[in-house]
Amino acid sequence: MRYQRNEAPVDAGGLAKSPAPTGASMCRQSATVCLIKSPVRQHRVTGPLATRLRTPADPRHRRGKRHPFVSVMLVACSAVVAGACSFAAIGQWARNAPQDTVARLGARTVTAFGARLAPSTATIRRLIIRTCPGGPADLPGYNPAGTNALAVDGKSARSSRHADTPAAHLLAAMTGTGMTVTQLRVPDKTNEITCFAALLEPYDLTGVTVTADALHT
Repeated sequence: MRYQRNEAPVDAGGLAKSPAPTGASMCRQSATVCLIKSPVRQHRVTGPLATRLRTPADPRHRRGKRHPFVSVMLVACSAVVAGACSFAAIGQWARNAPQDTVARLGARTVTAFGARLAPSTATIRRLIIRTCPGGPADLPGYNPAGTNALAVDGKSARSSRHADTPAAHLLAAMTGTGMTVTQLRVPDKTNEITCFAALLEPYDLTGVTVTADALHT
């Protein structure tokens, strides 16, 4: 190999060779230069919503889980906040979300380069139906800031009973205008009393009057 005046390396035929770009790596199979962006460690989403989503028990069997429970729920909540109004729209948002976004939402790593895989539409649908029968719009809840009073009440979700599976019982906190602040599914083997504190725990209710039926007094 010899050098021309511009100091660019050339081969025996006189053809100039371009130096490999900084940060590039060679693909062994194709022997072509592939620019690979190094994965950046992202901080996961934390806060009241992430804390509240850890309260419900994961209804899935221990075997066969591909995506973390809280991650699936955070992806669904983010899609709803972004305007998704159906499971199909939530799944589409998850597929199109940037890598740094799904990384912060806790999506699992699937390659050695740190690529993240968001949950599929089917996975999101199954988990939400079993955890929050009220629908995906109830997941993020409503900001209670500026609210003077909240009413807590529990109801069984209509048409949620199937064969030997009992109807889903939901405990919700609402404003005087009917806006849902937060909602949790009451586990089958417990009652509203055990979920009352967990329902409101993530929120600062200073100066807010909370009303409930006689069961909680």
